[in-house]
Amino acid sequence: MFQSLRKPEVLLTTLAAAGILMVTMGVRQSLGLFVNPLMLSTGLEITTISLALAVGQFAWGAIQPIAGGLADRYGPRAVLIGGLLVMAAGCAITPFMQSGFGLMVSLGLLLAMGSGAGSFSVLIGAAARRLPAVAHGSAAGVINAGGSFGQFVFAPIVQTLIQAIGWMGTLWAMALATLSALPLIGALMKQNEAPVQHTDLNSGVLQAVGRSLRDPSYLLLHAGFFTCGFHIAFLVTHLPGEVQLCGLPPAVASWSLAIIGLSNIFGSLYAGSCVARYRSKYVLAVMYGSRTLLIGWYLLMPRTELTYYLFAAGLGFTWLATVPPTAAIVGKLFGVRYLATLFGMTLLSHQLGGFFGAYLGGWAITRFGDYSWMWYADMSLAALAALVNLPIREAPVVRPAVAT
Repeated sequence: MFQSLRKPEVLLTTLAAAGILMVTMGVRQSLGLFVNPLMLSTGLEITTISLALAVGQFAWGAIQPIAGGLADRYGPRAVLIGGLLVMAAGCAITPFMQSGFGLMVSLGLLLAMGSGAGSFSVLIGAAARRLPAVAHGSAAGVINAGGSFGQFVFAPIVQTLIQAIGWMGTLWAMALATLSALPLIGALMKQNEAPVQHTDLNSGVLQAVGRSLRDPSYLLLHAGFFTCGFHIAFLVTHLPGEVQLCGLPPAVASWSLAIIGLSNIFGSLYAGSCVARYRSKYVLAVMYGSRTLLIGWYLLMPRTELTYYLFAAGLGFTWLATVPPTAAIVGKLFGVRYLATLFGMTLLSHQLGGFFGAYLGGWAITRFGDYSWMWYADMSLAALAALVNLPIREAPVVRPAVAT
């Protein structure tokens, strides 16, 4: 399935990018576990903390096209180094923040923007420009799986550390873990950029952005990805609160997040292989449609540990597996010269949805006492996302001829 990654230099580049994403996403996707400790320690309301994390969702997306543009223009090394340093600083200063504004600065801006600079757009763009075209889909799947593996590893460890050394010490440990990813940047940069035929060789990034925004297929892709962000941010931020409402121990939430990450490793790898066999728009439509059915199943089931673990496993398979087919469509439409920038813009739409998912979850629990209306909104948006991907203009997959 991943024969294109067999060359050592190709595999090294891919694994280095996956390792960096493992750290940045593992730390970022574990922040929901700090909501209750922050409420108890600072006395802040859940809506205030949810707003800070919602700002972080948007900031993570907003930095993607900027970081992608800088990486396209000057190279990804400085962008990645700066991102990891800023992210570590955001973790380190959060224990000193006792107000909503302070949390917006540390978690909402510094940690989120640093994580975004070391995330999908820069890493997938950097790898794509160093790998042969035949390896792009499989590499995107492996890189994406690295982020999922980070969630699988970090969530239970973070919950254990919170109980053992407190939430403050855990954030300082996360800062050190972020800095540990710095050596991987050298491994990612070791291979020179591969020669590619750019579809927009004679135009700059602004022209590429302008042209993309006039393409209806690109705008439909944004609309579907908005829903994905809403869904993921709501769950990452408020799943611990949902578990608490059901009277289950906090470990159920952390293990559910870990199962999501583990399941998405397989989902990401499978999505990467599907990109080479099917049109990516159909892959996305099936993923979003499956979420509608899965949420409906969850709402009908009793709230037990087994229900959460099965729900997590099902959701995890498509959790961030939407990234490889989305990046593949962007690459098909516009080439890879400005892939980091243009894919970064789709991630901005993803995180605009993430802002509403994180914030409205806090508003809903305060207003109604539970998350029922958020689940209904999740179902409706997932169904809509499945539909809007279908009209996307995407060329058929060209399969290599089989020798006879």
